[in-house]
Amino acid sequence: MQWRYFLVGSNPAETKYRVLKIDRTEPKDLVIIDDKHVYTQQEVRELLGRLDLGNRTKIGQKGSSGLSRAVSAFGVVGFVRFLEGYYIVLITKRRKMADIGGHAIYKIEDTNMIYIPNDSVRVTHPDEARYLRIFQNVDLSSNFYFSYSYDLSHSLQYNLTVLRMPLETLKTETIQTRQESFDIFEDEGLSTQGGSGVFGICSKPYEKYVWNGKLLEAVKNTVHRDWLLYIIHGFCGQSKLLIYGRPIYVTLIARRSSKFAGTRFLKRGANCEGDVANEVETEQILYDASVMSFSAGSYSSYVQVRGSVPLYWSQDISTMMPKPPITLDQADPFAHVAALHFDQMLQRFGSPIIILNLVKEREKRKHERILSEELVAAVTYLNQFLPPEHAIIYIPWDMAKYTKSKLCNVLDRLNVIAESVVKKTGFFVNRPDSYCSILRPDEKWNELGGYVVSTGRLQTGVLRTNCVDCLDRTNTAQFMVGKCALAYQLYSLGLIDKPNLQFDTDAVRLFEELYEDHGDTLSLQYGGSQLVHRVKTYRKIAPWTQHSKDIMQTLSRYYSNAFSDADRQDSINLFLGVFKPTEGKPHLWELPTDFYLHHKNTLSLSQTRRSYTYWWTAGVLKHLPLPFDEVTCAENRRKLTVKKFHKYEEEIDIHNEFFRPYELSSFDETFCLAMTNSTRDFMPKNVGIDPSPFTVRKPDETGKSVLGNKSNREETVLQRKTAASAPPPPSEEAVSSSSEDDSGTDKEDEGAVSQRSTPVKVTDTGDNTKITENVVQSTKDVYGVNLSDVPSEDDLTIYTRFVQLGQSQYKQDKSSQQFCSKHHLERVINLIPISSFSQDNIYEVQPPRADRKSIEIFHAHIQAGRGNMQPLGKDDFLMYREYIRNRYM
Repeated sequence: MQWRYFLVGSNPAETKYRVLKIDRTEPKDLVIIDDKHVYTQQEVRELLGRLDLGNRTKIGQKGSSGLSRAVSAFGVVGFVRFLEGYYIVLITKRRKMADIGGHAIYKIEDTNMIYIPNDSVRVTHPDEARYLRIFQNVDLSSNFYFSYSYDLSHSLQYNLTVLRMPLETLKTETIQTRQESFDIFEDEGLSTQGGSGVFGICSKPYEKYVWNGKLLEAVKNTVHRDWLLYIIHGFCGQSKLLIYGRPIYVTLIARRSSKFAGTRFLKRGANCEGDVANEVETEQILYDASVMSFSAGSYSSYVQVRGSVPLYWSQDISTMMPKPPITLDQADPFAHVAALHFDQMLQRFGSPIIILNLVKEREKRKHERILSEELVAAVTYLNQFLPPEHAIIYIPWDMAKYTKSKLCNVLDRLNVIAESVVKKTGFFVNRPDSYCSILRPDEKWNELGGYVVSTGRLQTGVLRTNCVDCLDRTNTAQFMVGKCALAYQLYSLGLIDKPNLQFDTDAVRLFEELYEDHGDTLSLQYGGSQLVHRVKTYRKIAPWTQHSKDIMQTLSRYYSNAFSDADRQDSINLFLGVFKPTEGKPHLWELPTDFYLHHKNTLSLSQTRRSYTYWWTAGVLKHLPLPFDEVTCAENRRKLTVKKFHKYEEEIDIHNEFFRPYELSSFDETFCLAMTNSTRDFMPKNVGIDPSPFTVRKPDETGKSVLGNKSNREETVLQRKTAASAPPPPSEEAVSSSSEDDSGTDKEDEGAVSQRSTPVKVTDTGDNTKITENVVQSTKDVYGVNLSDVPSEDDLTIYTRFVQLGQSQYKQDKSSQQFCSKHHLERVINLIPISSFSQDNIYEVQPPRADRKSIEIFHAHIQAGRGNMQPLGKDDFLMYREYIRNRYM
């Protein structure tokens, strides 16, 4: 319409709708009206029909209409204004990237910005177009994620802990405050009395990891909360680990901080509020996908953090040097900025806070060591005032020095550090210890830290890893800690017998590929190139072709830092609302530096000064080692909102939300079938291979290398025969899979749901047959042991009978089968069935016994078919009334 926009939103099933009216007559103000009413599909059609009819220009004019569709979208990113009127930013394309307990996580694929004011009232400004270009330089289609029903800004531990918070206290507090604000129960059209309601808890997002918070500020207090869609920036990847057919989803979510955000050399250290550059929270989530519910399923997570050294420091890039000198900008004898930073971490993660500092300790020219010395002094000062059991743990380790040494194994040393870290922090799991851990006790399991509760375990504390850039070295260290935590997670869910994972297994290869995609993506966002040094580099098994790629990545990073980072920094400052264009003040491109934008104390002095000794927030120390954000207290309860649903409402029906029976779907497009799969993508395709994802394979035995081209396959066989100890050069596809594939770049447009490319399928059956014969020539090469040449006659007879059991249902009738079995096998062996099967046949089972209630329901169903109706109960009346109200009213 010419004078207003109508924004119509619906639930996935399109049975409930809300409508926003946006006024287009205001040249610079944003006027939005939300009637807070929930419409049915019929009511919305009638409403739009009346609007269309009432706003036609002239009756009889052909093609004239009072209402026309402008755009279809999946969500509202926010509203932004520069020097003219407001724009609305809409998500027009999305792609499913992960699934957590039935809650879908989507990646933004495309957006659309629409100017709201009508052209007749538009007040033009010459610099508007330039601001628009700078704003759109933040590519929303590159690694921005959202979910309609899952809070991505918080960890899984926080989300599931909040769900278990006692509801009685929240309900009484909510009812008492009804007079002060609108009634959230009346808002949904439900009475607060009666037993037909189900209470749900909604928490405020964690602002540090929300990237469109400023864009939603203008409407946050005006529209219903269902319109607010919070997005995060970072990485999200999910792969399926099949353990003998049991689907285990491994998910990696990285949340990049929106505070003090920017590019590599332009954002270093910390700002005056304790927010550090390149701060990313990485969470690995593991759950059994065969049970989807949060309450009934098995879920586990582990969180770790990376971030710049929390000091006032920077690097001058005007010298055009590959490694500009590090300078400390301000003296901070009382570690004020470090205290603010670690106070934030204590509130969010609890204790202990463990710092793994990977910067160089010994240098000919003092460079990185400047940061180590200052960080040690800051941690030592802060620890004076903390209780010893909650002190900050500092672990310095010169990773670059160990890498150059031929005698030291970098990953072995990292594995020792990872074990000690995971033992101190523990991890989150939402179920009590498995009975198998009691049957098979493990010494490492008994030494595990964290906080044990009746419903499972909580992670207390966090590992904070840093080098100078927090890219290459940090990603490898985080991978090793994540691999160690993954072993404990698998053990806690009863999937492995010992909390230990070895390299060259399908599970670790899958996890390593996830982490390399994660590292590449974060490195592109901050440094302008993919990872230079990878896990294979530190294992010293990287192929020789990798060195030339490392050189190209280094040059790409240098070019990006020298020429394009300044424009990207301006775009980030404008997108996050750090800079707000104002008439009569200098423009963004006229500022010599953005230092004053990120350090607010340079423009106004704070009225309150924090204590130099009691540097933590009041109340934090009392609840340690638990994180303050997760404890039940009045301050945290104010962040929560109680919402009441009818127990038959679609919004809380997880089955309809996830499986969507009202939609026509195909298996080819199903997310769980298209995602990366350990069996399909990593397990060797040879005959006789152990299908366990925890079996150590030879370096050339992956699903990707075995399925390469013919010459590579022959080379693989030759390598096995000649030098099994030395890893052969992988195929071209295997070499490039870790370095060139990157989420958020050109690879995503190929239509694959996962971040990684799918393996090439070999269709030439002749080649397959030949290669299989070559591969399994020797049982010693395949299995590692020498087997007897010919099985015994008894073993062959037992195996023959087993095959006949499987074929009997379709190829033989019972009489001939029994005669054959009796005639040939009676003298050999007599198998006694030990199951509840009626006969010794894998296709025959006894029908289940129905309980009394089921029989009564069945009899009532038969009587209803004959016209004899049973009297309806109270729940039946409530269900029918709800059906009539949703269908016809």
